This record gives sequence, C-alpha cells and structure tokens, in this order.
Amino acid sequence: MQQIINIREAINTDFQIIANIYNEYITLGTSNMEETLKTANDIAAWIKKFHDREKLFVFTEDDTVIGWGIIKRYSDREGYRFACETAVYFTESKLGKGYGTTMKKYLIAQCKQLQYKHLVAKVFATNTGSIAYNEKLGYTIVGRQNQIGFKNNQWLDMIIMQYIIE
Repeated sequence: MQQIINIREAINTDFQIIANIYNEYITLGTSNMEETLKTANDIAAWIKKFHDREKLFVFTEDDTVIGWGIIKRYSDREGYRFACETAVYFTESKLGKGYGTTMKKYLIAQCKQLQYKHLVAKVFATNTGSIAYNEKLGYTIVGRQNQIGFKNNQWLDMIIMQYIIE
C-alpha cells in the first residue's frame, strides 16, 4: 500500500503533535535554543501572535502528522519585511526519508508566494547534517555567531545561512 503524504496549514487539532515533535528536539538539545517543553497551548499562542505572512504547516503521512515547518518574519521592523526565517522539524523515526527536503522546498515556494526575498536558517555549528541539508537546498553560509547561546552547560555557536529568491 502506498503512503499518502500531504502538506497543509496547521489547525488546532495539530498543535499537540507539533509540540510533541518540537519537544523531541528540545530534549535532545542539538537543534534549538529552547529549554522548556511546549504544550498545545504554547503552539496556539505562537499562531495567535502570527503576522499575516507567517505560517505553520504540517506534513502528514496517511493523515498522521509526522513533521512541521514554519515561516517566521525575520524582524517586525519594516525594512526587513522581505526577510523571514524558516525551520523544519520531523519526528525522529521519519528522518532520512526525504520528507524534510520536501517540506523545505514547500516552504521556499510559500515564501516566494508571500513575497519574501531573503530566507534565513539558523543552525547549531555542531549540526553538520542540518548545515549540509540546507546547503543542498540552495542555502549558503553567511556567518557564524560565536558563543551566542548557552545550553547543556556549554556555550554554543550558531551558523547563519541564507537563501535568496531571485
């Protein structure tokens, strides 16, 4: 039986699984600076604060949410109105199947429709897999922020990557 995959905008009933997937990464401690586990209410609060060009999408396999992607404004300052940040998260058991690439390509296409030009991805310097993944999709490294974060009792560097929509 062939699996049916779909990407759609997140709805209220998705918020708990989005939180669960995000919590996997918070617990692992290698992909984001969050330290407090999230709930469905936290995800709902994100959405409530969204600007009209910010979006949260879910990736489903046979109607089950297995990952999500987000488009967030880079800044609320008007001069940055064409810049956004993108991120993709999948439950660990679904990594390495190409789903993240499909989701990121979808986000890029959505960013184009939303009239963004400059996309940003922030990646832990130690997360070489994520850096390679973003490079494969056309993102380039534009900088390194040394010791910008403190997590797991250590200072962490962040790689800043960009994708320019022509």
